[in-house]
Amino acid sequence: MKIYDISMEIHPDMPVYKDLPSKKPTFKNVANFKDQSHYETDVTMNVHSGTHVDFNLHMIDGGDTSSEAKLDHYISEARVFDLSYVLETITKENLVNLAIRKNDFVIFKTRNSQDEGFNPNFVFVGESAANYLAEIGIKGVGIDALGIERSQTGHPTHKALMSKNIIILEGLRLANIRSGSYTLIALPLKLRGLDASPVRAILLGN
Repeated sequence: MKIYDISMEIHPDMPVYKDLPSKKPTFKNVANFKDQSHYETDVTMNVHSGTHVDFNLHMIDGGDTSSEAKLDHYISEARVFDLSYVLETITKENLVNLAIRKNDFVIFKTRNSQDEGFNPNFVFVGESAANYLAEIGIKGVGIDALGIERSQTGHPTHKALMSKNIIILEGLRLANIRSGSYTLIALPLKLRGLDASPVRAILLGN
């Protein structure tokens, strides 16, 4: 059994959504061996930075938060699908022949995995694909972009998935991952009442 780390490294120069400086993490040394007998660092970061899970509050007023996260939902069998041929938008037509089943946790590997920095034209899950996944009743969906959608007025992809309490996992690193079945472990931090949480995501497989 191999462990595949599919998480982004968190650091002050990491790629963030739209390259907004306000989303860049900051590391501040608050104690060091020059002046104290120990070493400590304060970290400030947006909870949507790096590999993270979105909770319903992110897009739905009054929606569920990190406090409602059930850990067993984030340890799951998962299926990775290589959609690297998709140029811009993952649509229903890209998914209908993949035999996706109810309660599947699906992970989409796209050409995003070749990007080192933030690409404003990243491949995303379109509304038709999100509605199709919601109709099937999958458990969760992950993608190798810092957002599961872009350029869609009203965020219909998020809302279609969240309306069915489907887990949304963003910011995966899948360049070295092949299509197939794995065990996914992507536990959110035990944060109270927030709209997202960083995760350390790994796949277990052969």
